[in-house]
Amino acid sequence: MKMQKAILLLLAFSSMASADIYKRVGTDGRVYYTDRPEKGVNFKLIIRTPPKTYKHDLKFMSGNRQKFQELIAKAAAKHQMDPKLLHAVIQAESAYNPHAISSAGAVGLMQLMPDTARRYGVIDRHDAEQNVDGGTRYLKDLMGMFNSNLKLAVAGYNAGEGAVMKYHYTVPPYPETQNYVQHVLNLYGKS
Repeated sequence: MKMQKAILLLLAFSSMASADIYKRVGTDGRVYYTDRPEKGVNFKLIIRTPPKTYKHDLKFMSGNRQKFQELIAKAAAKHQMDPKLLHAVIQAESAYNPHAISSAGAVGLMQLMPDTARRYGVIDRHDAEQNVDGGTRYLKDLMGMFNSNLKLAVAGYNAGEGAVMKYHYTVPPYPETQNYVQHVLNLYGKS
């Protein structure tokens, strides 16, 4: 058990770790870790690696924030949303990198997944204007769906509205989502 924890800690804190880490327990009780789970085998995601570009993007965040200030203000006004909330979500999602791509396949400033993009008519997720407009509309719908409960709307943005509903209209018990909600609320100044 000590050896497993040591390996896990090394994987989690290694500067070489650049992939998600999965774990499974075999029928013989052995524990297996991998960054490439086999299809059809019951692996559980235990460490999600942030996009490779995120740390690099932090250096350019203030410049990019200013670059997209007007675009974000326009989307906020169009959809009657607080621009500060949009800034908090964008900073948490992509650090204002319009070219960010997550390991899960989310793209752009507001990290839209393919299904969410289709749902909101976003044809090109890499297009900053379409991305921010679609993400803003989704966040507004989540606010309406969850009776203006900011925590639930932000949780829904991260984990999907279905996860919030599944857990009886509470923030899902996923560490990533719970950390994300707190991070966005801190950035927004509403924690």
